[in-house]
Amino acid sequence: MTGPTIAVHHVRAVLSGARRAGMDTVPLLQAARISPLLLGDERARISADRFARLVKEVQRATGDEFLGLGPLPSRRGTFAMMGLACLGCPDLGTALERAVRFYGLFPGGPEMAVTVGGEGGAGACSDGSGYGAASRAGYGTGSAAGTGSGYGAVSGLGATPATAEFSIRTDLRPYPEATFLAESVMIIWHRLSSWLIGRRIPLRHARFAHPAPAHAHEYELLFGCAVRFGSPRTAAAFDARWLAAPVVRDEAALTAMLRRAPADLLSRREYGTTVTERVRRTLVLALRAAGPARLPEAAEVAARLAVSPATLRRRLQEEGTSYRRLKDAVRRDAAISSLAAGREPIAELAARLGFSEDTAFHRAFRRWTGTTPGAYRLRPRAAGGAAGAPPGQQS
Repeated sequence: MTGPTIAVHHVRAVLSGARRAGMDTVPLLQAARISPLLLGDERARISADRFARLVKEVQRATGDEFLGLGPLPSRRGTFAMMGLACLGCPDLGTALERAVRFYGLFPGGPEMAVTVGGEGGAGACSDGSGYGAASRAGYGTGSAAGTGSGYGAVSGLGATPATAEFSIRTDLRPYPEATFLAESVMIIWHRLSSWLIGRRIPLRHARFAHPAPAHAHEYELLFGCAVRFGSPRTAAAFDARWLAAPVVRDEAALTAMLRRAPADLLSRREYGTTVTERVRRTLVLALRAAGPARLPEAAEVAARLAVSPATLRRRLQEEGTSYRRLKDAVRRDAAISSLAAGREPIAELAARLGFSEDTAFHRAFRRWTGTTPGAYRLRPRAAGGAAGAPPGQQS
């Protein structure tokens, strides 16, 4: 399976709440088939499906959907009930308003808000009390189904393009590691919003109240936009027109999504609305193709997307990445996934990824992870056979 991989510092963050509660984290790691030895290697990465399993294990052990990282626990099942509350909404704006009000009912829960305004995002606000007359006067006159939320007519405020902003107003950082919780709330909010309407919502920017971490370079790829740290509040901005997009999911779809959660919400679904995603998917499909794999050159990908190579370079640069970086990341993630599964010979893996020589693959893998392919494959096995799930049990 070729998919994104997760850096080990996120694994340590997920475990920090359980560790602070005095729990033995080794069984949690083993249940997710993650070697405890990996936690000591700053450059180690794990597959996204195992990271999702770890999140579920920690939520089960702590009885807290916030992983023991928030001011107060969020009982398991809270997120599912919030999802049910959103399904009956006519559009995304109404669904977000309902989600904000839902979490506002719980003491210690995150105080969230959705604001709509000009380029800076200031203006009409939902902070748990509803948009009311301010929102209707600011950017609409009502939406479908007579909700009066005003999203059906979102088009902009004056001559300035309208910007919507989702923000967290409370401090979710009682402990240093809990910055991960604020980041996770932003990621899951964005993924859930996109899931509700069946379209990936491009973000204009994201910002966080905490200082830039050592791994700050990962955030632009994670959110697909410019990211700033040390801001007055944690927030993400997007085009306000998305608030008028209809909710297309039903209860059956929610049940299926929750069954796979948090994997679906932590991953970037390929809705094809950004050039980065389309390029990445083209590369992933090339690796999965029958016969000898060959990753296409940038000019070939540009032709498939019906743009010139120069346009492709410019659009990727605008999204904070490049063709070389995407190709490198796809190769890295495919290599780690294969080595974790433990069934493909290293020489065949190197050839499948397009390396002309084994030595070139070894150099690249050491650059990615700080170790060799052989050592990476053997190290998890030394910790109790956690390198790969048996055949038929891969996610």
